[in-house]
Amino acid sequence: MGEKTERQKMLAGELYLAADPELAAENKRACRLLRMYNATTEEEPEKRSQILQELFGQVAPQVQIVPPFHCDYGSNIYVGSNLYMNYGCVILDCNTVHIGENVLCAPYVQIYTAYHPTEPEVRLSGRELAAPINIGNNVWIGGGAIICPGVTIGDNTTIGAGSVVVKDIPANVVAAGNPCRIIRHLP
Repeated sequence: MGEKTERQKMLAGELYLAADPELAAENKRACRLLRMYNATTEEEPEKRSQILQELFGQVAPQVQIVPPFHCDYGSNIYVGSNLYMNYGCVILDCNTVHIGENVLCAPYVQIYTAYHPTEPEVRLSGRELAAPINIGNNVWIGGGAIICPGVTIGDNTTIGAGSVVVKDIPANVVAAGNPCRIIRHLP
């Protein structure tokens, strides 16, 4: 077995070079598809659906993402049915992002799998890191919330507007704040 590609390192959560030609080509492909998607109108739901089918790793029926929308690669995003993302959402999918069914995202939700090393010497080498994100079913994420690398959000959970989710949030809770913490448990 040979040395890992930069893409394989990225998806394994290891240091990788985003400037790698394979990753740069995949990002360029995503940029082209996003430019087309963000230029569509509300009268073109079929065209939007076709573009998302090409862009994402997997997309279920009944997905609505209001432009503008941005992501790094798209191919690492897997979404269940009935996803609704409002204006200005961003997914940095340098690792996998799994979004369950019936998920609602208010405007400007940010989902970040990517992060940089804290050691200056390593950071200056241009190497980056990424950790997967998993969002369960029936989740509501309030406006401007930031979901950080490596986080899992359980089913039936609400994340309050402006929250910064830096650690896992269990199922059946309302959580909010910076850092995001459980406010109450749901029955």
